[in-house]
This record gives sequence, C-alpha cells and structure tokens, in this order.
Amino acid sequence: MKQKAIILSPRDNVATALANLGAGDTLELEVSGQTRAVTLTTDVPFGHKLSLSQIEPNSPVIKYGEVIGIATVPIEPGDYVHIHNVVSARGRGDLEGGAK
Repeated sequence: MKQKAIILSPRDNVATALANLGAGDTLELEVSGQTRAVTLTTDVPFGHKLSLSQIEPNSPVIKYGEVIGIATVPIEPGDYVHIHNVVSARGRGDLEGGAK
C-alpha cells in the first residue's frame, strides 16, 4: 500500500501529506516501528501538514524534530496545519528562544 503521509522524526506532532488527502480519510503512519492512526478532519493538500495529536494554543508545532511554529488556536488530531492556525517561530526576536 502506498504511503499517503510521512512523519519525519519521532518527535514530530505533524505529518506531511504525500498526496492530496480528503476529510474522513484514515491514515496509518509508521514511526519508530509503531503504527499511528489518524482520521482527517478536513482536506489536506499535497505537501502540507496534518496534526498527529492535540496541539494547544501557544504550544510548539514540531516537524523534522524541530519547532517550526506555534499554534494560535487549538489543533485537533487530523486537522490541517497551516498559516490559519500556526505562526512561525523562526527568526522571531520577540519570542523567547526564537532564532534570531
């Protein structure tokens, strides 16, 4: 079976879509030898992120094992993760610990 999304690091709380995915699709993703299932709450375009777990507002969004952004609203498992619910944490001198 062709993989529909990929988790790049065991630390990640998002996966990347390898095809256009539809709301209601259930994905089984493998990370560190374990399978995780997530059902999409909305469509996720190819190359974009989907949440693997609950991400609270002001909590980190992690991809590549690194913080790539901060959630601005609650993000549920299976939600589309993009600029409507995340702000960048990179190059932000106004955030403690943000890359400068």
